[in-house]
Amino acid sequence: MSVQSPSILVVDDVEDNRYMLTRRLDRLGYNNVDTASDGQEALARLADTPYDLVLLDIMMPGMDGYDVLRIMKRDPRFRDIPVIVVSALGEMDATIKCIELGAEDRLPKPFDPVLLRARISASLDKKRLRDMQAEYLRQIEAEKSRADAILHDILPDAAVDELMATNAVHPRRFDEVAVLFCDIVGFTSFCDTVAPEDVVTHLESWVDAAEMVAVRHGLEKIKTIGDEFMATAGLLHPVTQPARAAVLCALDMVSTASELDAHWDLRVGVHIGPVVAGVIGQRKYQFDLWGDTVNTAARIVRQAEPGTVLCSAEVWKKAGDDLSGASRGTFDLRGKGSVELFECRGLN
Repeated sequence: MSVQSPSILVVDDVEDNRYMLTRRLDRLGYNNVDTASDGQEALARLADTPYDLVLLDIMMPGMDGYDVLRIMKRDPRFRDIPVIVVSALGEMDATIKCIELGAEDRLPKPFDPVLLRARISASLDKKRLRDMQAEYLRQIEAEKSRADAILHDILPDAAVDELMATNAVHPRRFDEVAVLFCDIVGFTSFCDTVAPEDVVTHLESWVDAAEMVAVRHGLEKIKTIGDEFMATAGLLHPVTQPARAAVLCALDMVSTASELDAHWDLRVGVHIGPVVAGVIGQRKYQFDLWGDTVNTAARIVRQAEPGTVLCSAEVWKKAGDDLSGASRGTFDLRGKGSVELFECRGLN
């Protein structure tokens, strides 16, 4: 595989100088060389071609080498292109000024072939190293962006912000959080009769749809465990009426699941109250909730009939007077005793 010769721009107002330098560069193996007769032409060529090196004469009529250097070092498109100023022996002060303006090196006239090769080779090597460093930095930034995106997929945004700022997410108590659990009715038997890859495809379709429904109602997805989906209202982001938002989200989820290709029936349980939330794990982060409210919501969903939303009396009272539904009577929930539960059917 051949390596492309570096692209070099020779800028000099004297045609003989341009010709002589171009010939010398060709003998040294640099055959990808363009020329410009003044500063304006040089800038026009720079705008069209990503050069690796510029050999720049200082003393030119009109726009001289100083002006070209100033413009190049101000322009982000050109500032990293190395410039070797070409000057006669009596132009040392001018050379120093160009170096101060950002020139990489100096090439004296008349040209010594050995020095010419050394100066050009050193400048091109520096540029290659700078280009490699810039590429590594771009790759690191891209990897960081991908890692941040994955972290946002795993944790709520507020938890990610705290983790980035403090390298930890401290557990804390939250009041009035509506917790929603839903699962797919008959999922185990579905898995027994459908190819595994199709199960995953259908499940992924459902989770994607559930996430969109949750966002639409202002809820935050906490996690999925198998076919079970957990979300909250009023946890890390304020929601005016968490109980109402959770119930309307639950009804929307039931409707959405039935319209997917798998035509799944859901059962949903909703409860509201205080929770403790935080991040656990050091190698694999997981944001999670704990407390009686979470346990109660998880037990309510087990009592729901296929295609229905079941909620606690606390949720029913807070969800709004325009909510339609009815009491399903009392149920014995482990750890809670006899609890009245309500089936939510929609809005009046």
